[in-house]
Amino acid sequence: MSAAIPAPCDSARAATVRSRPCPSPRLTLAASILASSLAFVDGSVVNVALPAIGADLGGGASGLQWIVNAYLLPLSALLLLGGALGDRYGRRRMFLVGVALFGTASILCFLAPSLPLLLAGRACQGIAAAMLLPNSLALLGAAFEGEKRGQAIGTWAAAGAIAGAVGPLLGGWLVETVGWRAIFLINLPLSLGALWLGWRHVTESSSDNEAPLDWAGVAAATVGLGAITWGLTILSGEADGAATQGWIATVGGAAALMLFLVIEKRRRDRAIMPLAMFGTASFVGLSILTFFLYAALGALFVVLPYLLIELHGYAPVEAGAALLPLPIVLGLGSRFMGGLAARIGPRLPLTIGPVVVAVGFALLSRAGSDPSYWTGVAPGLFLMAIGMAGAVAPLTTAVMASVDESHVGTANGFNSAIARTGGLIATALLGSVLAARGEGLAEAFAMAAWVMVGAAVVSALAALLLLRPREIET
Repeated sequence: MSAAIPAPCDSARAATVRSRPCPSPRLTLAASILASSLAFVDGSVVNVALPAIGADLGGGASGLQWIVNAYLLPLSALLLLGGALGDRYGRRRMFLVGVALFGTASILCFLAPSLPLLLAGRACQGIAAAMLLPNSLALLGAAFEGEKRGQAIGTWAAAGAIAGAVGPLLGGWLVETVGWRAIFLINLPLSLGALWLGWRHVTESSSDNEAPLDWAGVAAATVGLGAITWGLTILSGEADGAATQGWIATVGGAAALMLFLVIEKRRRDRAIMPLAMFGTASFVGLSILTFFLYAALGALFVVLPYLLIELHGYAPVEAGAALLPLPIVLGLGSRFMGGLAARIGPRLPLTIGPVVVAVGFALLSRAGSDPSYWTGVAPGLFLMAIGMAGAVAPLTTAVMASVDESHVGTANGFNSAIARTGGLIATALLGSVLAARGEGLAEAFAMAAWVMVGAAVVSALAALLLLRPREIET
């Protein structure tokens, strides 16, 4: 990072953070895993229920996109605010509020009698996830140091991947046996467990930065992301004669994001996203890598279950089970890779991992034309899982190491926002895939898979060309 934001090993960090020694790092890790699993499960479990929800509540391809994007939009737009609120007013406090709100919003989704009310519940879940995700990671970073921090982050990443990919399996079973509404009840025991652990065993921490929050920046970012998502959804969906509206919204959203950058530049250290964070090539490289890698992954989690259900006749539970190679391999490899990245640095894993992911996507491009799971789907998923295991924990470790302790929540919030924004925009562009049928669906999926290959390659190049070891020492 730039001189304005020193590295975490600097002595200044002791003066910028108000915290007590963590009484139980392992229980803090457990609380972080349970809370983060809420976001990871909910981001994936809904995907196998999209056909059932569409049949029950209607809405067409555009409505199906918004069931996903109504969650991703506030999550992407407000992660910066959630991290900054934690830095200023207490990370544990914001963590607990986010977990409680998520559980309440899940009940609203379960009871929703119509698509608009379901979308409202999904939006509340996104707001809650924006509060709990960056602060769960910031609390985790405060509880561990050095190689143990890398291993803890690897464990967190592995558990999140397992929750995110086992979620569709459990969700598919619930859709078949109980109904799609039951998938939202999965969140209640996770919420209660995270609340109890967070209340009893997690130590509060915050920074000494008491500057007023950047509400103008938050508003500009939220409006910009919302308008771009709405515009891209219209342009890629099935609405006829709406291209003008789509382009107006997309261009307007881009203008709002430009205004956001202007606001942040003027506010300097008081900004919700201090532009000083972009003072090094490494932080820029990490941001590019995150956006493109998670855009590709987010698109896969939406279109692959849909393809298997709609084209190949999979039951929802079978479509969920089809994703199991991801959590198995990530669960086995992420903790090791987190510790390895802490020893050798993240540049090499973050270059090789996305390359392997790209090869996996290339193999998956045959999934539409090859109905066999073992030849059309499994090989690509296994390679993707190996590549993601090499990238997820090192990426998180590098981001947390690139800022001082007073900006950990903001940095985590920004990186999570970049990841979710990538998935948000990718989902908004999937209208042609979700609207296709028969052989057209197979062709549309193959084209989307090759776009994902390109995104993974861009991620690898960002790591290879832009990461600097001295700027991301862990």
